[in-house]
Amino acid sequence: MAGVNHELGPFFRMTFPPEAARFDLSAVPIGRRAFRSWMLLFGVLPVDWDDLTFEAFEPGRGFRERSTMLTQRVWRHERMLEPVPGGTRVTDRLAWEERLPGAGAIFAVVVPRLFRWRHRRLAAAVTRPS
Repeated sequence: MAGVNHELGPFFRMTFPPEAARFDLSAVPIGRRAFRSWMLLFGVLPVDWDDLTFEAFEPGRGFRERSTMLTQRVWRHERMLEPVPGGTRVTDRLAWEERLPGAGAIFAVVVPRLFRWRHRRLAAAVTRPS
């Protein structure tokens, strides 16, 4: 979760229970809610929640999430990791079905930008010299 919050920062932060700080993804419950996470704008203002639910997890290869949110009846996020020369290609596929009128349109603008930001943050974190 610290990695997710690094990718989202400084725009958003996701809350999580203390036991999720060391979340062992290989032990994630499949097909049932792992926990509810609040989405905090700028780390403080609650703007949405995510009932984080994984459909599949393949260590080293990625995951499929199908969750519900306050604003979205369905939130689908598939992250695939693919080895490439010199590193790893990260691909996110996203889809959603709005619950609140207008939320889908807002997501259509915000989500692609947010995930481009996440990818830049992730790339910067893994290419930083130690």
